[in-house]
Amino acid sequence: MESAHSLLLNEEAYNQLGEFQKAEFIFEWLQFLEKLLPAEIRENQKKLVEQLTSLLNNSPGPPTRRLLAKNLAVLYSTGDTFSVYQTIDKCNELIRSKDDSPSYLPTKLAAVVCLGYLYKKLGRILGNSFTDTVGNVLKAMKNAESQGRYEIMLSLQNILNGLGAAAIPCHRDIYKAARSCLTDRSMAVRCAAAKCLLELQNEAVFMWSTDLDSVVTLCFKSFEGSNYDVRLAVSKLLGTILAKALTSKQKTASTKQNFRRISLEDVMELLGTGFLRGSCGFLRASGDMLKGTSSVSRDVRVGVTQAYVVFVSTLGAQWLERNFSAFLAHILDLVSQSHPKAIQSPMDAIGCRRCVSFILRATVGGLLGEKAQIAAAKEICQAIWKLKKVVDAAMSDGNLETKINTTDVTASQHVLVCALQELGSLIHCLGTTAAPLLQDSSTGVLEAVISVILHPSISVRLTAAWCLRCIAVALPSYVSLLLDRCIERLSALKSCPEAVTGYSFAVAALLGAVKHCPLGIPHGKGKVIMTVAEDLLCSASQNSRISLQRMQAGWLLIAALVALGPAVVQHHLPRMLLLWKCIFPSSPKDLETEKTRGDAFTWQVTLEGRAGALCAIKSFVSHCAGLLTDEVVQRLLPPLPSAVDLLTQLSSIYKSYGNSLKIPSTVYRQKLYELLAVLPPKAYEGNFSAVLKELMTDLTVTDSQTDASAFLLPSLCHENDLLLLGPLLQETDHRFIEEQLLLGNSIAGGSLEYDPYSIYEKFAKGDSVPKPLPPALSVICAATRLFGVMFSHITESHRLQVLEQLLNSIKQTKGSRQQIVQLHVVSAISTSLKHLANCKGSLGSEEVRRSALMLIMGALESNNSLLRCAAADCLARLAQVVSDSAFTAGLAQVSFDKLKSARDVVSRTGHSLALGCLYRYLGGIGSIQHLNACVGILYTLSQDSTSPDVQAWALHSLSLIVDLAGPLYHVHVEPTLSLVLMLLLSVPPAYAEVHQSLGRCLNTLITTLGPELQGSSTAVSALRTSCLLGCAVMQDNPDCLVQAQAISCLQQLHMFAPRHVNLSNLVSCLCMNLCSSYLLLRRAVVACLRQIVQREAAEVSEYAVALVKESKEDFTPVLSSQILFLADVNIREIGLEGALLGLLDKELDPRLCQDIKETLTHMLTSMAVEKLSFWLKLCKDVLAASADTTQEEETVKGDDVSVLTSDSDDAFHPFRNPRWSTRVFAAECVCKIISQCENAGSAHFDITLAQERKQRDSRDDFLVLHLADLVRMAFMAATDHSDQLRLSGLQMLQIIVRKFAAVPEPEFPGHVILEQYQANVGAALRPAFAPETPPDVTAKACQVCSAWIASGVVSDLNDLRRVHQLLVSSLLKVQAGKEAQNQQYNESTSTMEVLAVLKAWAEVYIVAVEKQKNQSDTNKHCLKIANSSEESYRDVTFSASGLLDLVQADLGTLSKLWLAALQDFALLTLPPEYASQLPAEGGTFYTAETIENARPHYYNSWALILYATALWLTSTGFIVVDPDEGVTNLSRPVTPTTMCQDSSTRPLVKSPEDVNTDRFHLILELLNVLHRLILTRESPDIQLAALEVVRLILFAAQEHVKEKRRSAEVDDGAAEKETLPEFGEGKDTGGLVPGKSLVFATLELCVCILVRQLPQLNPKLTYSPAVPPGKHLLLSEDGSRLVAAALVILSDVPSICSPEGSVSVLPTILYLIIGVLKETAVKLQDGQLPLTVAASLQALKGLLSSPMARAEKSQNAWTDLLRSALVTVLDYGLLQELDEVSLLTAITVFVMSTSPEVTTVECLQKRCIEKFKTTLDSKDPLVQCKCYQLLHSIFQHPNKAVSYPYIHSLAPSIVGKLQETERAKPENAAELQVIQEGIKVVTALTAAAEEQHRAHLVACFLPILISFLLDENALVSATISAKNLHEFALQTLMQIGPQYSSVFKKLMASSPTMKARLESAVKGNQESIKVKTTKHAKNPGKSSSIQLKTNFL
Repeated sequence: MESAHSLLLNEEAYNQLGEFQKAEFIFEWLQFLEKLLPAEIRENQKKLVEQLTSLLNNSPGPPTRRLLAKNLAVLYSTGDTFSVYQTIDKCNELIRSKDDSPSYLPTKLAAVVCLGYLYKKLGRILGNSFTDTVGNVLKAMKNAESQGRYEIMLSLQNILNGLGAAAIPCHRDIYKAARSCLTDRSMAVRCAAAKCLLELQNEAVFMWSTDLDSVVTLCFKSFEGSNYDVRLAVSKLLGTILAKALTSKQKTASTKQNFRRISLEDVMELLGTGFLRGSCGFLRASGDMLKGTSSVSRDVRVGVTQAYVVFVSTLGAQWLERNFSAFLAHILDLVSQSHPKAIQSPMDAIGCRRCVSFILRATVGGLLGEKAQIAAAKEICQAIWKLKKVVDAAMSDGNLETKINTTDVTASQHVLVCALQELGSLIHCLGTTAAPLLQDSSTGVLEAVISVILHPSISVRLTAAWCLRCIAVALPSYVSLLLDRCIERLSALKSCPEAVTGYSFAVAALLGAVKHCPLGIPHGKGKVIMTVAEDLLCSASQNSRISLQRMQAGWLLIAALVALGPAVVQHHLPRMLLLWKCIFPSSPKDLETEKTRGDAFTWQVTLEGRAGALCAIKSFVSHCAGLLTDEVVQRLLPPLPSAVDLLTQLSSIYKSYGNSLKIPSTVYRQKLYELLAVLPPKAYEGNFSAVLKELMTDLTVTDSQTDASAFLLPSLCHENDLLLLGPLLQETDHRFIEEQLLLGNSIAGGSLEYDPYSIYEKFAKGDSVPKPLPPALSVICAATRLFGVMFSHITESHRLQVLEQLLNSIKQTKGSRQQIVQLHVVSAISTSLKHLANCKGSLGSEEVRRSALMLIMGALESNNSLLRCAAADCLARLAQVVSDSAFTAGLAQVSFDKLKSARDVVSRTGHSLALGCLYRYLGGIGSIQHLNACVGILYTLSQDSTSPDVQAWALHSLSLIVDLAGPLYHVHVEPTLSLVLMLLLSVPPAYAEVHQSLGRCLNTLITTLGPELQGSSTAVSALRTSCLLGCAVMQDNPDCLVQAQAISCLQQLHMFAPRHVNLSNLVSCLCMNLCSSYLLLRRAVVACLRQIVQREAAEVSEYAVALVKESKEDFTPVLSSQILFLADVNIREIGLEGALLGLLDKELDPRLCQDIKETLTHMLTSMAVEKLSFWLKLCKDVLAASADTTQEEETVKGDDVSVLTSDSDDAFHPFRNPRWSTRVFAAECVCKIISQCENAGSAHFDITLAQERKQRDSRDDFLVLHLADLVRMAFMAATDHSDQLRLSGLQMLQIIVRKFAAVPEPEFPGHVILEQYQANVGAALRPAFAPETPPDVTAKACQVCSAWIASGVVSDLNDLRRVHQLLVSSLLKVQAGKEAQNQQYNESTSTMEVLAVLKAWAEVYIVAVEKQKNQSDTNKHCLKIANSSEESYRDVTFSASGLLDLVQADLGTLSKLWLAALQDFALLTLPPEYASQLPAEGGTFYTAETIENARPHYYNSWALILYATALWLTSTGFIVVDPDEGVTNLSRPVTPTTMCQDSSTRPLVKSPEDVNTDRFHLILELLNVLHRLILTRESPDIQLAALEVVRLILFAAQEHVKEKRRSAEVDDGAAEKETLPEFGEGKDTGGLVPGKSLVFATLELCVCILVRQLPQLNPKLTYSPAVPPGKHLLLSEDGSRLVAAALVILSDVPSICSPEGSVSVLPTILYLIIGVLKETAVKLQDGQLPLTVAASLQALKGLLSSPMARAEKSQNAWTDLLRSALVTVLDYGLLQELDEVSLLTAITVFVMSTSPEVTTVECLQKRCIEKFKTTLDSKDPLVQCKCYQLLHSIFQHPNKAVSYPYIHSLAPSIVGKLQETERAKPENAAELQVIQEGIKVVTALTAAAEEQHRAHLVACFLPILISFLLDENALVSATISAKNLHEFALQTLMQIGPQYSSVFKKLMASSPTMKARLESAVKGNQESIKVKTTKHAKNPGKSSSIQLKTNFL
């Protein structure tokens, strides 16, 4: 392929290739040429034109001819045009050719395409030649086949595009030709004709003036028998033309007559005619029409529906706002009584209603902003009121009791249904922003909806209930209110049938809404509803006129209530089970008596009631699994046999009483089947055979002629296979209406009135109305599901019997009926196999398998393609369940044999798919033979050009096989790729389904190759080129789904081989399709973007903007006028990111929205910091677009006006009225931007640094510079109407306060930057504390308040009071208690709000106390300098104590509330077994019923409340005095204030000591809790915190013991010391009792920590295999910190013991400390001591210097133990791997810290000295150095008995070592340091020596020092170490000389050489000092400033 990359075609290489390779080579060359072309090509133009035109004769395939034509056109437009006429003539000649053979066709088509592109590109340059060309092309069309007609239409579109108005002479001819093509039998031709006419209408005025009527009629005809693509294309044409006709101002000159101006009414009438009468038009009403028999075909109606949407979208949102009332009136009129034919059958009515709803949803929901939507909702409300008046008038003749069925009443029902549905959907989308609409009393939305609940039509009542549900979901504050209102009306109007059903629907719908409202409803509502339901059921039999309605209403309410879940249901369970038991006869005998007694009406009531009961129990089983205990199941079972008995009797009852029981009996069946399907099969084992028999009857003896395949099968097919069946089964934007066309003519789809019980269920999509199917279909769905469950639980013989029966029933039926039975049977079998596979069951013997196989094989050859798909998947399930390779191979063989012999399309498609699916559930294909056979046969089928269907199915199957074979497929990859490419280049574009399958094949091939695609070998390179070539062909395909496949292939390639994908081209392709009208294409685009921005966000963003800037004319087929807008305006202004945000706002598909959000998040993460201003502006634009909503703003001082006014002067606003969900996302983005900046560097939060860096480089950008915008955005969001946005805004505000609180304001020292925004913060917070605000918003606002107050931003108390006042108001609300709570929401929400308030206060109090503590710490420091800055000091103290004063006022109240909350939390944390002991009425802040909901709120806030309470108790000295009652003694279980107080026996006020003594057991309990925490929590932070608490406890105990000792000494001052009582644990016996000893508990805890980190310390483990001996552990940093903390505690333990007690614990403590030393003393690189070693040495020092070691009673014992410890340390010294330095330090600690008698024992002393001796000889300078330092300290020990032995033994060797140094000078810093330390030691020795020996020592020492000196010459050349040694020696001499002058002089006199050496050294030293001082003198300023600082310190 490399040779194809040249400007001219490489003919030599080309001619050597085979036929297929040539096509590939040409395409590759044309692609390369396309990239080169705009370049200079004049000298090669002639040759290029020759080569390109010669290719026309080579039968180029469709993609090649398009690319060829593009290149020719660009070639002429950039080069000379002299030969263009010859080329056009040549093309015309080729078209005129008489050769009609199929082989010549591609050449003709290529010529047609070339002409189109030449005229498109060159346009009017080509002069008048176009008339001949157009004439020629049109003439050719007369006898062209479909491919020709298709290409000619597209070519004419291009010609018109290029020529513009110049083509007017040909317009009529083209119009005539396109008219005939618009109703062509080929769908592709219709689409092309629509595109051609769309281009034509730009200039052809007659189309939207004089010929408008005929164009419209033509479009209607085109819709007949159309497919989805045709409907899209033609509706676009129709909508555009009508919009043009309406808006056109121009008077036509070409048409001589004056034509009438078209009004909106005319346009609507035209569209309405198509909708109501179809393509027979309004010009001639046919006979059928007059007779009233004809009904409009569905595809026309759906097409017209889409045209309505295009029409409105083309005119735009503003037009719709202005003309909404006229538009609404017309749309609703389509389903009104004025057109009875449209709604004559229920099917038609449902279809029309769907279309109307779709039009309203797509226009009102899709185009209008929130304000306009509210206005639209008001209009709809007016329409509802008008219709209500009509009904009232019709019913006013009699009272409500007499039901009148006038035509007016029934006529209004469909209009009302549509209006109510749209109103519900609108409010649902608006969310809480709809609040003003509902508060507007003039509109009366709620009144309007509630008023139609009494409408005579059931569908209106249901839709009104649904509308209420939508209102409740959108505005949770209305749920309780509406429930109360409906329950009250239901009770009041119990005797009106409409009221009973209407209001019960409404209550059920509202209960359904509760699941979507996190704030819930008060618990008591459940009780009320249960009572009402019981009452209705009990009174049902009293009045026969309304017994049916009451029965249905009662069970509906129970079923809806049960769906709320266990928390609600458990309180009503006994009553419900009793009702369930009573509704069924208790014995078969009773059932018989029932049969003899009843009439049709009683049976109707009975069946309705029992169906309702079954539904309620099904709801219970589905929603309350937690309550299904064995006992409850036992109570559920008894009525079941009776229910099944009734099922078996139904047919005879139905026969006896006729048709009126048909629907009730079907519903009963359905509900029973549904219940049995969710119950465990064991529960009804005894009834298996009876139920199965009924199921078989339902599945096989079918009354209905309805083909239910569209409902049953899609869920049973694999989603990949559904792609084969065209767009109707795929997700599209028009799915809602297109769905109708899938179904047979007898069904229009589901509707709410078919099953009222669906009104409370949870739906997949939030606002779509539930669409239950008609009972006849629902019962089949339920039967197949239940059959699946039961089949897997029956015996094998029974299975065989069932399967044979099913086979027979299929054989016995014929024709369409047979297909219906087959459909039911396959659904049932497929469900059964799914169940068997899930429960790993087996199917059974050979016979059972054979029967199942026969059933499936029959369906595999059905005419229904959906059934074939399901059967193929069913076959795969069968293979999975049987799981036997021989059986699977047999199945494959059957299909191979069939495919070899069969010639019909049905068999070939079915069996080829079966081969692809076969191994789907078996984990992939493992057999190479099977793979080769499949590939061979599918290759052949995929080239069968006679049948596109066979090709599509075979290729799809091939893609499945590629996927399943995985690595095994590698050998076939190359031939398969060639096949795919060959077909891509040759299959006509009209066969879109083949291209889609090819795309799937290519995708799986790329996946199979995977990362190998990165390789550089020739083979891999060729494969990669082929893949890219395939993608390029697919990108050029006109079909959107093929383009989606291309994008997904490129996405895969980008993942595996990113370097080889041209990102710029890919991004341009993605931007072009971002607004496609095809949902699947948009999804593919965004999914691809989501992936590539994870790696290359910045590049993608740049390419997108660059693409728009170049914006050169492109030939890619543009499918939506929006694309140009998006690509042009938006991306240029707001980048790809802005375009995506815009798309997010318009898009309704949840999956796509999620992908867009993720894409934007990835882009933000990688680019927000670099493009900070851009991102913040984007978010601000989105948030500010709604800022004109009413917002509460404070009067703002000074500059803040600019912050708070909205930027109304901004002329261009990229986002018009974005939806609240988009604004919430923008607010979340701002929070993410802040956190990204936090990770990026400190300059973002430091204004001084940011300004400096900005000045240095203006491109730098920092977050702190945008603070005003951030606050503004948070303010806008926090004060919006939307609650979700308010929450996001408050969250943003909280983050801003937390992050920027400490940023100083450089212009005003002592102030912070946020201070200027305090008015904004106050204004943002105040609305959140309004009474009507939801609790979650208030709770969030409390957090922000506490963050703001605690941040210390505002120091002036008066300013702070504004926000403080908000918290005070909340506190008053909390004090009011449970009674004053808001009754709108669930009780747990008030718990949430109360705890949020208490937590906020706690946070403020904690900060106030901390500030005051810091204040008192700094006071002493401040006082020293107070005189210089008295004012500022006063300010500081004022703010800290002022904040505390603010809280102090409410502290009395707060403390009680905090204690109450903690008590609640304590109760809630009790284990489940104590549940029975909890207070029955709940706690202070929670109710017993809402315990589970309240728990998380307590968990969220207890820690801070506890901390605040602890601080408060500390401040009061743990004495709680109440002004009214004296000392409080709250009668509460155990609160800290009442622990161990008993007012009757003790004085009320106790000293803290007494309290402590009383609470001793609590301290122990606390230690146990901490111990448990350490055992159960792995987090090092938690463990460290626990140890810190232990340390504090120990400290408190020490204080306590000290205090007692001191007071005892004072009291008994005169007495003898011996008689003092012993304080501390262990008393005089030394015994510690576990469980009662603080010391024991502490030791336990420390041992736990130490052994977990160092298992070797556990003596039990030391010799176990788990712990290898002698291995040193290097602990993690966290581990080291834990061990160090434990050691600190250990060393303090003896201080709280009595002397005897200390003796008991000392061995343990010593063992642990020395053990840690031994285990962790490892040598580190830099000579540092490990943290644990340092800690153990510190602990050892603390322990050894303990006063207990010297106390009389314990001194001897301590001395013995310490000696043993020292021996242990010395023994460890014998181990090789230990660090010598650590051990020496430990020995030194012993020597220095203990009393002399410990270490002066001769044997010990000897060993210690020996250890030092050996260490002195160490080769390691670091060790030597440390040894000298330690000896230095020992030599200076004040007790001579200790120091002298060491001096005598070690001093000579030290001096000797120094003398050696004369010969070997130090070579590095380490050695130098050793010598310096040696010199220091000898200096110290000299000072310590006795007078008589000192002179001798000095005489030895001085020569050594002098030997280290260098003379002037030597000094210059000496090493750094030698120089430093020289200086050090000289300094020491200077010090020693004067001290011992006599010895010094004597020595100098005796040795002249020494004297000379010393003098020269001193002289040299003075010289160097001179040099230094002159340097310093030049720069006096610096030294003086340093001086100042030093003085200051």
